[in-house]
Amino acid sequence: MDFTLLGCDFTSAPTRRKPIVLAVGRAERGRVVLGGIERFESLDAWAERLRAPGPWVGGFDLPFGLPRELVQALGWPLDWRGCMSHYAALPRAAIREAFAAFCQARPAGGKFAHRATDGPAGSSPSMKWVNPPVAFMMHAGVPRLIAAGVHLPGLLDGDPQRVWHWRRTRACWRAACWVPPPTRATTGRSRPASA
Repeated sequence: MDFTLLGCDFTSAPTRRKPIVLAVGRAERGRVVLGGIERFESLDAWAERLRAPGPWVGGFDLPFGLPRELVQALGWPLDWRGCMSHYAALPRAAIREAFAAFCQARPAGGKFAHRATDGPAGSSPSMKWVNPPVAFMMHAGVPRLIAAGVHLPGLLDGDPQRVWHWRRTRACWRAACWVPPPTRATTGRSRPASA
């Protein structure tokens, strides 16, 4: 099947100066070929783009779930759809207050709850509301992905021609642009050059 690849660098408050950026490409002979870059200065414009017909597979750098420990402690619905509906209905100030109270009750060095995948992926906890505000990214992005009817394997049965996954932008760039470190074979030196 021939499909478009999308890579999304998301922000919860897009502007002309800092838009949501969507890289559009395709797989060709084992490589990803960039076809273009699209910029969205509003969440509504980005949400409209998500409704475009597929087939496409997209990697989005916004979380789509919260740590179970946090959800249980707050008494929120444990099923994904119910939790995301509850979360989307809250104003940002209420999210900040709930998360801050959760953190205050925990010991130094362990303030945030983590998803099982945070450590291996090197990602920020999805409950962080600052630097980066991934909690607000999820709050702005996930409801729009749900409303667009896209498919999230294992969580949301949507249009199988429009599939979204979570991807860390930095990790994707590293995978696409990684250059192996110099070796003795490439430099002719027995030790790497000092900085």
